[in-house]
Amino acid sequence: MVAFSAIVVLSVLSTASCAPTPRALPTPVSVATAKTYLSELTVAVDSNVPAYARDLFKTWDIISGTCDTRETVLKRDGTNVVTNTACTATSGNWVSPYDGVPTTLASDLDIDHLVPLKEAWLSGARNWTPAQREAFANDLTQPQLVAITDNLNESKGDTDVTGFVPPLASYVCTYIRAWITVKHYYDLTIDAAEKTALTNYIDAC
Repeated sequence: MVAFSAIVVLSVLSTASCAPTPRALPTPVSVATAKTYLSELTVAVDSNVPAYARDLFKTWDIISGTCDTRETVLKRDGTNVVTNTACTATSGNWVSPYDGVPTTLASDLDIDHLVPLKEAWLSGARNWTPAQREAFANDLTQPQLVAITDNLNESKGDTDVTGFVPPLASYVCTYIRAWITVKHYYDLTIDAAEKTALTNYIDAC
């Protein structure tokens, strides 16, 4: 079980107009480790009692200076990212890993919670403290936050792996390994259909 004593904070980021050295997206565990982790996840029926509400997960946290979680991910996932004094990305180059779509506009991107907030709620986060949920929603150490095409993020919604995997086939295994990594790290449950889907995907990797 992960410790939630504090929000993970990145080392100090520059607030100058040039972005700091990009940080790599956290790498999910290997296929072999993912299979082990999957076998260790508890299978349980999802529960929405008490009912999920988006504001139960606080976003975005200030990571350093004026840079919040969103801007930090945009810097990490882009190249040649330039920010203003408010840490807003004014230009850069991004490629959404889920669909391979490039953009030079930060406004075209959403920060996807790979394991959606509602999915986390249904599978155990409803029992966490507000601070624990805030840590999850702003986690930069696990492969949980990814800058992706905004309309793709909207179409994904709160769907788990039974209803959504990235349309870019070459990224599916990475997504599945990341899903298992996050669920295992946070000791979240999986339902029976989700386990079947995860098993099939990871076996095909």
